[in-house]
Amino acid sequence: MSTVLRALRRRALTPHVSATSVAVRGFHVKSAESRELLETVGRSFLTGYACAAEARSPAEAEEVLEAQPERFRGFAYEGAAMACAVIDALPFSRGRRTAGLLAGRGGDHIYMAYVGIGWALARLPRFRWPDLSALDPLLRWLVLDGYGFHQAYFHTGTYVHRHVRPSISWPEGRYRPYVDRAVDQGIGRALWFVGGTDADRVAMMIERFAEPRRCDLYSGAALAATYAGGASGAELRALRERAEPYRHFLAQASAFAAKARARAGLVVPHTGVATDVFCGMTPDEAVRVSDTAQPGPEEASGRSGDPAEPAYEIWRRRIATEFAAAKGAGR
Repeated sequence: MSTVLRALRRRALTPHVSATSVAVRGFHVKSAESRELLETVGRSFLTGYACAAEARSPAEAEEVLEAQPERFRGFAYEGAAMACAVIDALPFSRGRRTAGLLAGRGGDHIYMAYVGIGWALARLPRFRWPDLSALDPLLRWLVLDGYGFHQAYFHTGTYVHRHVRPSISWPEGRYRPYVDRAVDQGIGRALWFVGGTDADRVAMMIERFAEPRRCDLYSGAALAATYAGGASGAELRALRERAEPYRHFLAQASAFAAKARARAGLVVPHTGVATDVFCGMTPDEAVRVSDTAQPGPEEASGRSGDPAEPAYEIWRRRIATEFAAAKGAGR
């Protein structure tokens, strides 16, 4: 494909930067600093999307992705993964872009990349979806997290204010009851953005949802607070106190976020602020808790363990239980 055609593909596929504007989205503005943070996250996502849409290959896109600031690089890879999944779905595509991204440096950003694939699912017709069975059986639930985030971010009135549950087809029928929970974790992450990183505002929005949904929503918010940042230790402690019944799942989500940043070599100061509040430990210590609890290959594949619950949720619960037993989640 020529340079001109690739540039046209980028322009045709890439959302306009105005889509990341807090004012356009109608999100809460806590401060000028938090607005700039959230809009930078959005611009970083679109930078990754655009470069992956125009690049001749995922390897070529890596040059731009790796040049992104440390704090925001993961969001650029998230956007790149969405673009790769969309391009793979186009007619006459060879369908290998997403795999190529994950085979390179994108593999270190697999958590964010899977979330980006979830964004693509929200924009593609079902028959154009990627082969989800080819994804890591333990982590592919993050695709649903990404789908939930997309729906809450772009259709806030429906999924945040009116509390409608997003509907999505999922190939693993035996785990159908868990699909809604994984989507809610993504909605919870989006609430951190919708609420402008204002911990009180985010908690207030979550408390308007039905009680059975709040654990996953709070978990998603804590993951976003740890990965994206935007709140002080005092604000995060207030969130932890508001979410007291679910405190150990906030710790679990914070450990996941620390793991995502550590795997990519992108741990930054706000990561430690959040893990100190939610987990009562450093990012490295939180990552070790996550790693120790991780299911092995047999359990992750579903060949052993609980037949009614995916290994991903077993993993989350083990981590939460570990924090509860240690009484270290939050100080």
